[in-house]
Amino acid sequence: MHERIVEIILFLVSELKSDKQLSDVDVSLLTQNGYTQSEISTAFSWLFERLSVGQQLMPERDESRQSHRILHDAEKMVITPEAFGYLLQCRQLGLLSNSDIESIIERIMAAGFSSVGVAEMKSFVAGMLLDSESPPGTSGRISLNSDDTIH
Repeated sequence: MHERIVEIILFLVSELKSDKQLSDVDVSLLTQNGYTQSEISTAFSWLFERLSVGQQLMPERDESRQSHRILHDAEKMVITPEAFGYLLQCRQLGLLSNSDIESIIERIMAAGFSSVGVAEMKSFVAGMLLDSESPPGTSGRISLNSDDTIH
């Protein structure tokens, strides 16, 4: 379920990057794509928690100083190009930091996976975003109950 929430978060942040307000996002597109109201509410809750404490979701970057992670040959044997592309997309949207990417790659390599595709990478990203400590000043409740909604 967490992977689906991250997909919604990616969609919402992508919409924000295109200069839309959260109130302007067409949520019906998400329900048409099979996402539940609980998943959508949890994704909005995650965004609101971070925005309420002033965490910048899309940090301003000086592109000349932006580093680009290249996989080592051993990492290339384990992480598929599509999975690495998903990881980079999360970085470009500001959901992951460079240290988050390093942490995910280290976890993958230490776990001894033979191959990590997009589905597995989504699980690692979801773990990093949703199972980690809450940002300062939030209640720490990211997952909503099945009947919870945000009004």
